[in-house]
Amino acid sequence: MASVVLKDLTKVFDNKFTAVNHIDLEIQDQEFMVLVGPSGCGKTTALRMIAGLEEVSSGEIRIGDRLVNDVSPKDRDIAMVFQNYALYPHMSVYDNIGFGLRLKRIASGGIWPFNTKRLYSEAEIDKRVQDAAAMLGLNSKLQNKPKELSGGQRQRVALARAIVREPKVFLMDEPLSNLDAKLRVQTRADLIKLHHRLGITTVYVTHDQVEAMTMGDRITVMSAGVIQQVGKPLDLYKNPVNLFVAGFIGSPSMNFAPVTLVPEGDKLIADGGSFRLTLPDDKAALASDYVGKSVIFGIRPEHIHDRALSLQIQSNADNTMTVDVDVTEPLGSEVETHFTTGEILLIARLDSATTAKIGDRMDVVLDMNESHLFDKDSEMAIY
Repeated sequence: MASVVLKDLTKVFDNKFTAVNHIDLEIQDQEFMVLVGPSGCGKTTALRMIAGLEEVSSGEIRIGDRLVNDVSPKDRDIAMVFQNYALYPHMSVYDNIGFGLRLKRIASGGIWPFNTKRLYSEAEIDKRVQDAAAMLGLNSKLQNKPKELSGGQRQRVALARAIVREPKVFLMDEPLSNLDAKLRVQTRADLIKLHHRLGITTVYVTHDQVEAMTMGDRITVMSAGVIQQVGKPLDLYKNPVNLFVAGFIGSPSMNFAPVTLVPEGDKLIADGGSFRLTLPDDKAALASDYVGKSVIFGIRPEHIHDRALSLQIQSNADNTMTVDVDVTEPLGSEVETHFTTGEILLIARLDSATTAKIGDRMDVVLDMNESHLFDKDSEMAIY
């Protein structure tokens, strides 16, 4: 196993477009690190540079204690799983899994082309293939061709092909994006169990923040080639460092509204025009430098409740707003509700017992202890 260290890593295409912009990241030994962000943020380019599939413009990549900038992909001791399964259609599952092992050769002396020999014997290849197949539930499919498998089974073959190599690092580029929703959830759980069983350092790229939250030991959030924040999933959820991370992490994403901080007696009010909310004392203290200024107020959908049903939070004038219901989306255990207050659009995840209907005017209660404020200009978190 090995750590992966990126130091001042940059990738510029055609001396014009900077895909990865001076990023520093240390991925610990046996860690499952997820790189997440919207399309074009540089996460796949960073992964491909670790793999050696993209040349580094500047900076360093270390796998373990070895600088690998100029090391060819085959000599980096990594295994990569791609978005498309990249299986050989004419080969059986057994041969697909073992193919990389059969290609691995070492110098044996003598004259070319007889100066190398296979690194692994057929017995060792068979053992590794059988063990990987058993781990991923593919024993009964070893003689099948890829076209005879479902999407999830093909992806497990691609994973098995990576596992048999016993690399120092797994690199996974959106391996679940071609699967349907139910299969994606199942395979996600399989990957988590597999990582805990093997303990191999893993770098996983996805644009799906739900995958990132559920799979990663830590998450690296990227935007425009720059790392925005690195941390454990709940740290990013509870303490986003800026507006981008707050909006990207969480589903549905955090609600934002422009407000002005107005002092009123010994209280600090977030005045949004159509609503007025009182900040808790500890949060008001953190926002004291912004009194009289415009800021961005943030609240997650799960921290907005139907006042008629709210038992956990005491409702009062300090934490209640009146809204107009635009859309209701029943999801079984909850109702995702879209509403407006003034010109501000908000989303809440209300209890399924709510009676909210399209066109209703209703009162909602906000858990102000879970609220956030962001600087309007820098977009950095105030608290």
